[in-house]
Amino acid sequence: MQIILVSRARKLPKTLDLADRRLRWKLLSLLSLGVLGCIGAGVALALVVASPRDRALAEIHDLQQQIRQQNSQLGGVRRDAQRDLDALAMKLGQLQAQSTRLNALGERLIQVGKLDDGEFNFDQQPAVGGVEDIGGTSYTLPQTLDSSISQLASQFDLQQAQLSALQSLLLDAKIESNLKPTGMPVQGYISSYFGVRADPFDGRSARHTGIDIATPFGTAVHAVAEGMVTFAGVRSGYGNVIEIDHGNGYMTRYAHNSALDVHPGQHVQVGDVLAQAGSTGRSTGSHVHFEVWYDGRVVNPLAFVRNHR
Repeated sequence: MQIILVSRARKLPKTLDLADRRLRWKLLSLLSLGVLGCIGAGVALALVVASPRDRALAEIHDLQQQIRQQNSQLGGVRRDAQRDLDALAMKLGQLQAQSTRLNALGERLIQVGKLDDGEFNFDQQPAVGGVEDIGGTSYTLPQTLDSSISQLASQFDLQQAQLSALQSLLLDAKIESNLKPTGMPVQGYISSYFGVRADPFDGRSARHTGIDIATPFGTAVHAVAEGMVTFAGVRSGYGNVIEIDHGNGYMTRYAHNSALDVHPGQHVQVGDVLAQAGSTGRSTGSHVHFEVWYDGRVVNPLAFVRNHR
């Protein structure tokens, strides 16, 4: 097969012989290059048309990923903030409980120490004051709220320790006071005093080891101090008698009772009923014979019955 190419100019026509193998390869190569050029042009055109959308999608994807990371970080910040708030709330609750304990302790100290209400008023803020500093030095706030609360807690601890020490001193004084015989064991009047007197039965001079308190039959006899009942029964001359050991060397005896209301080994408080007055033993009438012993020897109980707790 031959192809004749005719030019418009006055030139001789050219003849292409397709039977020539070399010519066919040249034409095939030119055709292949043309096809590849069209494909490349199409790809380039496609990239030019599609690249803005792809870039936008890629940017949106990146933004979404950043938002997810920021949300995760924000959640961590919220959790940390909530933990801090919970910790501060717990510390605040502890301080409020400590403040309540301090107020209750202060009220007890007022009662135990018999202080005037005007001396300590825990419902009012303490009065403060001072000379104004004009040197230009400004007051700086604590670095963090947590350190401020910790400092306040340490101050509360110190105040509570001081108040506890004061409470111990006052309570020790109260306990010592409760263990010391004080006041009359029974309502009545003193019919016979401590010391040498004329015996009511034979008139001879005799030593009276206590005081006699005349009172109606069956009147309640009370403990004049806290202690332990060491004897409850009959003694020669005393009739029905109660003996109480108060510690610190003190012992009291209540004699001539008509009935006994306590038993040995029983712990009694100030004012507890021990017995009922009577006239058992060596007695001329209804009364209570009251004795006070200190460090193993009998002492005059008059100073004790006239004292007040």
